[in-house]
Order: sequence, then C-alpha cells, then structure tokens
Amino acid sequence: MSRSGFVALAGRPNVGKSTLINRMVGEKVAIVSDRPQTTRRAIRGVCCRDGCEIVLVDLPGVQRPRDALTGRMAGRVRQELADADAALLVLNGEQGVGPGDRYIARVLAAGALPVVIAVNKMDRLSRQAAVTVLSRAAELQAEWEVFPVSARNGAGVESLIEHLRTLMPRGPFMFGGGATSDQPPELMLAELVREAVIARTFNELPHAVEVLVEELERPRAGLVRMRALVWVESESQKRIVIGARGRMISSIGRAARKELERALDAHVHLDLTVRVRPRWRSDDALLDRLGIT
Repeated sequence: MSRSGFVALAGRPNVGKSTLINRMVGEKVAIVSDRPQTTRRAIRGVCCRDGCEIVLVDLPGVQRPRDALTGRMAGRVRQELADADAALLVLNGEQGVGPGDRYIARVLAAGALPVVIAVNKMDRLSRQAAVTVLSRAAELQAEWEVFPVSARNGAGVESLIEHLRTLMPRGPFMFGGGATSDQPPELMLAELVREAVIARTFNELPHAVEVLVEELERPRAGLVRMRALVWVESESQKRIVIGARGRMISSIGRAARKELERALDAHVHLDLTVRVRPRWRSDDALLDRLGIT
C-alpha cells in the first residue's frame, strides 16, 4: 500500500531549507536567497519515491509578528506544524549548532511529531569539523536521527528521503500525476521574479518587495507573455529597483526571464512595472490578493 504525508522543514534563516526542498523534489519549487525571511509562504514541494509521496513544506521563518505580513507568516508556521506528519530540523553545518537551533529543537521536542535532523552544507567541512557538528546535532535530542547532507550536490539526500519515507502514514497520494508543487503557476512565476529582485537589491532594500503576476498568456506555442507588478513601500525604494537610466530593472528582467524560460520551457516576453504602495505589509486586502494567508 502507498504512503503519503507532510514533512515540515524548520530551521534558522539561511540553513538551506529551500535548496534542500528543490534537491529532494528534483526541480525548483522554492526560491533561494541568502537574505533572512525570503520565504513568506509555506511552500510545498512533492517528492515521490517507491510508492511514497512526501509533501515537503518550507516554513516561513519564525519571528515576532510586527505587522499583518509577519503575523500571517507566524500563524502559517503554527498551522503547518499542527498538520504535519513529521518535522525536519535543518542545521547549517558551517555555522554549527547555536542558540537559535536549540530553541527550535525545544519547540519541536514539545510537540508530538517525530523529528529528523539534517545537517546541511557538509561538503564544505573538514573531517574534524564534520565530526564535531554531527556530535552537537545528536545532543539536541537523543532519539532524533541525524543525517549529514549537502543540498548543493545531493550527498546524503537519498538516505534522508528513505528515512522520511518510513515515517509517512499509509494512504493514497494527495497530489500524484507528476505534480511537484501545489503552488498556482502565477505564484511560482512571481516568486522567480522576486528572487531576481532580492538578488540584485540585497544591500539596499528591507523586506519590502513583493511581486504580483497580472497577466499570463500564451499567444502561440513556444511563447509566453507575462506582465508583473513589483510592489515597494516608498519612492526611494522604487528608484533603487528601477536604477539609474533603468539599468537595475533591466538587469532584474534579464535574470528573471532566464529562470522563467527554464520553468516554462518557452520564450518569455516579460513586462515589469514598479509601483509604490506604502505599508503594503499591513494591508490585509493586498496580502489576500498576493496569496499570503
């Protein structure tokens, strides 16, 4: 009989949760950035192996709610953990086990979920450093299994998947049909544009950028026309995103188009418009429209 269930990924910012999900799924379903709090939604990737469907949930980072956006993110974390069948605590092997990791481990230990630890970025460690961090990870909770992995090159990932498979309850597939994510296409494409914005405005902008796809059409085979809005919160941020003589928005468009064409397997005509919406992160109507629940 088949198995199917949800695994919630928890961990500090920049430990590589999104990269690990993409590696396990086999294609890009979550955007990747070194910037904390890049993940705003609970992104689900579907990993299928040997009669088992593992739905991986990349949780938004946990933080004290400051506005409607972060309040919704915190609520989403609580809900996804409550609905999961297992939790995967991801650690950054390069950074070792710190107070933030121990705090998250205590939160997970207080629940009823089985927990597995993945120590990521092991390919960057010396043998002695690897032994040390794996030992510290094992000390977090004696009964939790620890897996050394590299989301970047895939080392150890199949062993991790096989173990998670044993934790999934018996039951029919929830997605099937070759699905790799439950995200609507417009949301996945908007996230690829946001990834390009974040990568190029890393030092200039706070967490004030969001992207909304307004139009998506295929006028003919092999061609996609997409119009997207890039929301910022002030005129100064708009100037940063556009750049001198439009150079920044052109650079963002070129990078985003490359990812979009890879995802859609088609030539993409991309039209980006930057708009100012003050305090959009506190605007419930806009958050609803953006799909941040």
